[in-house]
Amino acid sequence: MSEVMDYNSRLSDPSSRKFETFSYLPAMDAASIKKQVEYLVKKGWNPAIEHIEPEYMMDSYWYMWKLPMFGETDVDRVLAEAEACHKANPNNHVRLVGYDNFKQSQGAAMVIFRGKTV
Repeated sequence: MSEVMDYNSRLSDPSSRKFETFSYLPAMDAASIKKQVEYLVKKGWNPAIEHIEPEYMMDSYWYMWKLPMFGETDVDRVLAEAEACHKANPNNHVRLVGYDNFKQSQGAAMVIFRGKTV
C-alpha cells in the first residue's frame, strides 16, 4: 500500500491553506478553466462566479459576482464574467460554481483564480 502524503495546510500559515478539490494541483491555466466551463455547460448546470479575500476563504459565505448565469450556454461569456470578477478583485480568490437544477445543489465548485496570500 502506498504512503498517504500529508499536505501542510495550517491556519497559522495562510499561503499553505488548501481549498476545493483542485487546490492540491497546480493553478489552472486559461485552457483548463475553459474546459471546466465547457463541462458545466454541457451538464446543463447554471454557472456562477464567486470571490472572497484569502484571509476569509474558510468562511462558508463567498461574495457572489452578479447573479448566477441561469441558462447560459456561451462559454466565452462565462469566461468573460470570471475575468471581469478577477480584474475587479485582483487579490481575491475567484471560484466557478455550477448549480444543478435537478438535484438542487452545487454540481461543482472550483477556485479558478487564486488571490495573493500574506
